Formats: sequence, C-alpha cells, structure tokens
Amino acid sequence: MPPPPATSNGNAAAPPPATIPLSNALMTKFKPAKIFKGAVEPTPPSTPVARSHQGPRHITAITFDDRGDQVLTAAEDETFRLYSCKTGKQLGLHYRHLKTLYSKKYGVDLPRFTHRHTTVVHASTKEDDTIRYHSLHDNKYLQYFKGHRGRVVSLEVSPIDDGFMSGSLDKTVRLWDLRAPSCRGLLNLPASPIVAYDSTGLVFAVGVNHYSRILLYDQANYDKDPFLTITLEDPTLALVSYPPRPIYMTSLSFSSNGKYILAGCSGDAHYILDAFEGHLLAKLEGHVGLERRRIDAPQTIDPSKGNSGEEVSWSPDSKYVISGSLNGKIVIWDAQNLPVRTGAVDIKAHPTRLPPLTSLDGHPGPSRCVRFNPRLAMIVSAGAELAFWLPDQSADNEEIARELLRKKSG
Repeated sequence: MPPPPATSNGNAAAPPPATIPLSNALMTKFKPAKIFKGAVEPTPPSTPVARSHQGPRHITAITFDDRGDQVLTAAEDETFRLYSCKTGKQLGLHYRHLKTLYSKKYGVDLPRFTHRHTTVVHASTKEDDTIRYHSLHDNKYLQYFKGHRGRVVSLEVSPIDDGFMSGSLDKTVRLWDLRAPSCRGLLNLPASPIVAYDSTGLVFAVGVNHYSRILLYDQANYDKDPFLTITLEDPTLALVSYPPRPIYMTSLSFSSNGKYILAGCSGDAHYILDAFEGHLLAKLEGHVGLERRRIDAPQTIDPSKGNSGEEVSWSPDSKYVISGSLNGKIVIWDAQNLPVRTGAVDIKAHPTRLPPLTSLDGHPGPSRCVRFNPRLAMIVSAGAELAFWLPDQSADNEEIARELLRKKSG
C-alpha cells in the first residue's frame, strides 16, 4: 500500500518496501513525512558556540543498520539517538529504555553500525582520539581502539566482515578488527586522509587533500603501493577564478557495482570518477556547499572541510546521487547515463556537468547529513533537526480513483 500524504505531525507513514524500483518520477515525489524537532538539545546561551553566533547545534552524522530498520544520530550535544525507520518513533537505546545516550566526557562523531544492530563504532571529539566500540543495549564500551594522535575524520566499516578503517588528522589510515584492540595495518600519508570500501570489501580508497589524489588499494596487499592513483582536477574551475580554488574532498563512496567513485566535496560541486581507470566523468552542480556553517557567512580564502562529509551519497541501486545543501534543499542527480571514457586519462578534459534532476524543499535549515535507507524507499536528512522523507503518492492514488470512476460510469 502507498503511504498516506506526508505530515510533520504524528507518526511517519511506513516507508515503501525496497522492491519498489527507483525512477525519475518517484525521486521527485519525496516529501518530509516526519520532522523531529527535539533531535538536538538547544545550545545553552552561555556557551562559546552560542556567543559566536554559529546558530543551533547540529546532528553531525547518521548511520543505518544493515536491515534499514533503524537509524542512529550523533550530534553536537554529545548524544546518540535511535529511531525506527518503520514507525517513525524514537526508540529506547538501553535495556532501561533511555531515549538518549550521552557521551559528555569523550564526545561522539561518525557513528557506524557494525553488522549487529545493537553495536556501533564511533570517533571521539575530545579527551583523546580513541575509537570506541559501543553497545547500545548495555550503554557500555566493548573495546577501545587506540593509536591515532589526531582527531578521526573518516570512519568506515567493512561491508563483509568485522574489519573497519579510520582516517585521521595525524595523516594516517589505520585498519582494525573489532575483535582486537591493536590496529592490523597502518598507512602514512602526506596529508589527512578520507577512506571508503567498495561493496565487495576487497578494495578500499584513500583520498588525500592538498595533493588531489585518490589512492586505490587491494585489501589483501594494503602494505604494497596502490594499484591505481587517481588525480582529481577540474579544469572548469579555472573558468570561475584564476588560480582556481582547490577542491577539498570530505567523503568517498563507491557505487554498488564498483564502477564509479563519488567524491563528496565541501565546495559547490561533487564529482563522479571512473573507478577502473580514473577518468573524471561528471561534475554534480546545483547545491550550496557545506564549507560554511551559515548561508550568510563569508567564504574563507583557503578551502576547508567545514560541515561537509556526511551530506552526499548514492541511492542503494547507484542510479541516483543525493546531497544536502547549505540552503536546506535536498538535491538529487540522475547518474544513470554517465559518459564512457577509455584510454589514457586526460586531466584537462572537462567533466560532464550534471544539473539536478530535482531539488526538494522542506528541510529546516542546512541539510548537513543526507542518506538513503539501504533497504527502503526512504531518505533521512539531518542538521538542526531530523527529517524522514517518503515518496508522496497521493496524486497517483487520486488518478487511480478517477480512472476507476470513469470505468464505472462507462
């Protein structure tokens, strides 16, 4: 059954099953089905953040469990909150059914569900740079992963086993296993890295800013040189300013078929590259980058991460790319007809410039985190508030009803 019309009050309608194929028409029909206005605690007026006029606190990251039943948020109020994707309700996180878990001592960022729906790994924001393995059921730490000497800025769990990777401001990538506290692999890079696994878990990518490089490694031979080095250079930026403003990568993700790499950036463009040879294929335009915290804030001279990193991702079938925007819109691009390039890589070749398929209104404030549910036809976005998006099929229902009336009258 299709969901009822979207509403910001009451329970969210049950999302359509994943068997519904995503199409251009369906992607334009997503609307907020529920907005959680208490998803982040307000900033106390006496805190430095409040005095600096940065606006309300934000949710900084979201993660789905493997089944798409639950979504967990981490926020600047140093809390975890868990929500049911099927009922649209906040869930109790603890055997005592606490609605909110606090981590005031260490802070929380980059939560990632393991392959168990009751445990996550997450980065810290203060005290130290340890990665923590956390049981949501018992509200206790199961393991500590120590070694980084700078804040962890990228964290990803292997799609196939208990391995995970982290990238840090200490210019290293560390490979871990949930079953052991010591890292099982270390890569030293010339700048702070971001990381991503492909869908098979056999290949991983490391993005290195300031050098505009994406390095692809064989998981089984990570101690060897990367088997492919991709240069991310966009010659169209020279048409805007000279010298062109550098690209600042904040996330990487492979398409589900492994053919493409999506490079999320803090500026006003994201990029899709060929994962086999390294050709720059498409430049995704039409959103406002999250390098700044507020739409009225001035742009800095040098590019920076800002609030970017969690706002752009593939749909589960990799037909579409969805992204947040500083102006609150949810921007969707059709990635089904990307150009094909072969032979030697020409870094001076202009990428195909893709305008949005649609830009969805309805998100209150900057859409800092945007993810498609891995199993359901559902989008979750977050910033100062949390929103569940479902396709509004009420117009389709009305058309079906009119057609039935016409047949009866005939």
